[in-house]
Amino acid sequence: MKLRGIRGSRNIEDRRRQSRGGGAKIGGLGVLVILAVGYFAGIDVSGLLQGLDAPAQNAPQQVSAEQEKAAQFSAQVLATTETVWGKEFPAQLGRTYEPPKMVLFSGQTASPCGGASGATGPFYCPADEKAYLHTEFFETLSRSLGAGGDFAAAYVIAHEVAHHVQQELGILGEVNKRRQTASETQANALTVRLELQADCLSGVWARNVDGLLEPGDIEEALNAARKIGDDHLQRRAGRVPQPHTFTHGTSAQRSRWFARGYNGGEMRDCDTFSAQKL
Repeated sequence: MKLRGIRGSRNIEDRRRQSRGGGAKIGGLGVLVILAVGYFAGIDVSGLLQGLDAPAQNAPQQVSAEQEKAAQFSAQVLATTETVWGKEFPAQLGRTYEPPKMVLFSGQTASPCGGASGATGPFYCPADEKAYLHTEFFETLSRSLGAGGDFAAAYVIAHEVAHHVQQELGILGEVNKRRQTASETQANALTVRLELQADCLSGVWARNVDGLLEPGDIEEALNAARKIGDDHLQRRAGRVPQPHTFTHGTSAQRSRWFARGYNGGEMRDCDTFSAQKL
């Protein structure tokens, strides 16, 4: 991705040099968020859930050159989402886009949706309308999940921003309301549609980052989408895929909906909730 000369977003909340916070007490929503994002990264987060009430450590954190590079990259990618959605909201919806903030952290940090650490992976918290990103996640994405390349990392950021787009449109609130009265299987199915829509919206973003794509970028994003499909992650964990437990969609679904958004470039193409087949 061609980011040289691209400004970094000012909507960054940098907590990387803060002391490691002790875990915050969390409610049911926070637990669900942590489990969901932990599963997104294919990581067992049970240790994190057990340690959320640990006392704070006061030592300030050191920031490596690699983490600094990741932070700059994240700020630049976030700026591209601000440009794209700042243009596409008026053009496609006739309304103004209000961008989210991104929290960069190392160690652990707290959010209204619960505690976060390197084990949770990136996530969007609708309670404060912020995306949370551990600066070492990109290394996990590349080395542990086999989804290397700068555009794979950019896709992950765009996906979390897409959840903010859903928040802006009232979709997150409506889906959460429907999940409260649904069975576990039904709630998971709604979550899958939510996540696939975010993948599609990520594709819309990719279509509209004028002049910034390089050869191979889209394949990097499609590969990342396949590597974080529910079926792939369950097989990777040595389990037979159980569709009723899926919360993000299969590898084929995730890559297909990203491609749909990219090929069409229109938000209306991303209505996963009306789709008969995902």
